[in-house]
Amino acid sequence: MLQHIAIGQYVPGQSFLHQTDPRSKLLFVILFAALVFWANNAATYAVLVGFMLAGVLLSRLSLSYILKSLRPVWLLILFTVVLHLVITKGGEVYFRWGWLSVEEMGVRQAVFISLRLTLLVLISSLLTLTTSPIDLTEGLERLLGPTGRIGVPVHEIALMMSIALRFIPTLMEETDKIIKAQTARGANLTEGSLVRRARSLMPIVIPLFVGAFRRAEELALAMEARGYRGGVGRTRLRRLKWSWRDGCVAAAACALTFVIGWWRT
Repeated sequence: MLQHIAIGQYVPGQSFLHQTDPRSKLLFVILFAALVFWANNAATYAVLVGFMLAGVLLSRLSLSYILKSLRPVWLLILFTVVLHLVITKGGEVYFRWGWLSVEEMGVRQAVFISLRLTLLVLISSLLTLTTSPIDLTEGLERLLGPTGRIGVPVHEIALMMSIALRFIPTLMEETDKIIKAQTARGANLTEGSLVRRARSLMPIVIPLFVGAFRRAEELALAMEARGYRGGVGRTRLRRLKWSWRDGCVAAAACALTFVIGWWRT
């Protein structure tokens, strides 16, 4: 069901990753995402997958639960694979039927691009699963702090990103409730032509948007009632501090960069 989608959710815990400073995790995720696009052969992708699995072990979370974050994008991944298998040409021909052919470069690109999308989604989910929205906002605000001197609204940007992440599971749960309610009223959402299915989504999309705007308005009113005025004069209950765990994350980032650069062709 939609409420079981892992992306955007936070799972409390006392693992290595849970206790790591959010700033070091954010920097590692940014570097990891850049290295995903820099990798270009089987060895480098194997290293990235290995680091990803190591992160799952350090989080003490179930791999099957983390893999649930792929549910919203599995159609995109499948479409990308099919597109590269059909369009990308070059190398040995594995299959040919009329104008349709599957060649070596198409298989290579399909595997690598699907791995890129999968790794990006998984590393982002691992970040949100092991970092509370408050810590994520605090870490992002501290990292973007120097840009505030040139007029960038750092606090507002960090707050908006945190609220957006927090609303993902909420909207998923709301969507699931609306689908169940419409199905109980006799709505048929799974049968018929593509056009008919698209039309049947309207009773879902409209209440979802209305509910989202209502929640946003309630949140804005609650923040105003509590005297929220942005980051001006704001104090912090808990200050972020770097520890030996963050040193380990930095060492892992350096090692990953070195290995990818060494094995990259």
